[in-house]
Amino acid sequence: MGNTVIRIEHLSKQYRLGLVSTKTVSHDLNRWWHRIRGKSDPYERITGTNDRTTSQGSNYVWSLKDVSFDVQQGDVLGIIGKNGAGKSTLLKILSKVTAPTKGSISIRGRVASLLEVGTGFHPELSGRDNIFLNGAILGMSKSEIRKKFDEIVDFSGVEKYIETPVKRYSSGMYVRLAFAVAAHLESEILVVDEVLAVGDAEFQKKCMGKMEQASKGEGRTVLFVSHNMTAVNSLCNKAVYLNNGMLHSMGNTRAILDEYMRTEYKKKTHTEYTGDERPGDSIAKLHSARIINASGHSLNYSDIHSEMGIEIKYEVLKDGYCPVPNIHLHTATNVCVFVSAAPTRSDLKKQGVHNTIVWIPANFLNQGTYVVKVALTTMQPMLVHCSLKEALIFEVIEDLSARESEYLQHLPGIIRPTLQWTCNQN
Repeated sequence: MGNTVIRIEHLSKQYRLGLVSTKTVSHDLNRWWHRIRGKSDPYERITGTNDRTTSQGSNYVWSLKDVSFDVQQGDVLGIIGKNGAGKSTLLKILSKVTAPTKGSISIRGRVASLLEVGTGFHPELSGRDNIFLNGAILGMSKSEIRKKFDEIVDFSGVEKYIETPVKRYSSGMYVRLAFAVAAHLESEILVVDEVLAVGDAEFQKKCMGKMEQASKGEGRTVLFVSHNMTAVNSLCNKAVYLNNGMLHSMGNTRAILDEYMRTEYKKKTHTEYTGDERPGDSIAKLHSARIINASGHSLNYSDIHSEMGIEIKYEVLKDGYCPVPNIHLHTATNVCVFVSAAPTRSDLKKQGVHNTIVWIPANFLNQGTYVVKVALTTMQPMLVHCSLKEALIFEVIEDLSARESEYLQHLPGIIRPTLQWTCNQN
């Protein structure tokens, strides 16, 4: 395997919908009867893809389907995809919480997993006892665990409650101790699911720093599932994109993030209309709207540190009016960030196709999801020719390594301007 620490070959996981058990006696007998006659599994043919948005008339579904890839030692691998894409199922198989239906995995080294709140913890045992229990499960001796014990408790920040049964812990305390145990015990591979979202901002910062130290400083391998694109972009050197249980792509993190945004949000960062579908009236119609970079190329998402533009292409059909393109920018929670309109100019009255761009400077919008309302409006007399509430939806992400400040957790606020500071010593 060379430097390969995880090899996944043709991995598939099948579930039966609507039941606690995935099998019945009749189905087992049917499978056995086909197997002894040298025939394929009869339920493979009727199993649907893992598309949660449609009903496919099958009681079986492939949560993972024929997934194959390798992970090298020291990699920090981000695993991304929509809800139901198979991310958590993949980690559960790697952590041996569940078994694959088909395919194989080869793992070189011990795996420490943090899949959900309290995974591997016994609720009746104290925090202290659970540290030793988890260490024993990983194959560590008591003396090895004792060497790490103080470091684990200090990192978790639950020293006051370490002798208390963990069933009395809050979800945040659970996560703090569980991550501290998984990250500090001597495992070669660390597997972390989205569970870190339960922790507060300060603890998330500590976790991100610990995972970076584990990979770069200690040569450990980290598998990280998250919907936080900024976290994946900042932490991971490679990424895997799962779609409907299948491997869509794997490679450099920025390239995979770009492909993910392009695939999942392709109708939101570039909207185009043709013929009679063009929104508007007899005076003006909208042709297209898109997010672009400084070079005029379409963007699937924007980086905080880069300028971005919103390009609006429209057509004036009748003289005597001056349709002005304008935008209303909102957050995903419908908070208005700003409203902006093109200046009213005589050349906007001319019949024909017009192309306008409004530029949003670098270091202005904070990370997050934004919704653009695009409208065409004549001011005198007031006429709204078209108004599209969700013409564009785009994501702003940040590469934390490019931050000049040592403060690396999420900064509050809708905007993130770079302001001029003057500092003098009296």
